[in-house]
Amino acid sequence: MTSRLPPVYEHHRLVPQRSFAELEVGERFPLPSRTLGDGNFAAFQALSLDNHPIHYDAEYCRALGHPGPLAHGLQVLCFTVAGAGTFPYTVGENLVGMVEVRARILKSAYPGDTLYPCLTIAELKPQRTTGVVTMSATVDNQRGERVLEGEHVYLMKL
Repeated sequence: MTSRLPPVYEHHRLVPQRSFAELEVGERFPLPSRTLGDGNFAAFQALSLDNHPIHYDAEYCRALGHPGPLAHGLQVLCFTVAGAGTFPYTVGENLVGMVEVRARILKSAYPGDTLYPCLTIAELKPQRTTGVVTMSATVDNQRGERVLEGEHVYLMKL
């Protein structure tokens, strides 16, 4: 397959491109850690339009027994976006796109928590002209507690 990308792109790849057949179950793609701060909460509020005080009002949260505002579950899920790591660069132009995402929030995340997301290839299903890559998505906090677990499913060209 000839790439439609400019030739200079080949000299600026972050990692060598690999095909579906070159991927392996168990392969890990760690994502950058993030310490939650006011900026994260404000940005997600602006994006999601969620104005519930459980996510933004420290006094409201303390009255309910929380140490501070709770990070929105979708916000924590966003930290597992594959584009934050090397997976989409690894598969390059073979990536068709994400076709499914599932997640369970297991523990609350608060301002000051540092989150450590990771994607791990859980299953590879070749089809006739495409392949399905299922990745487990996890987010642990600075205490090693699992905050989120789920799956991302991607479609790739073979």
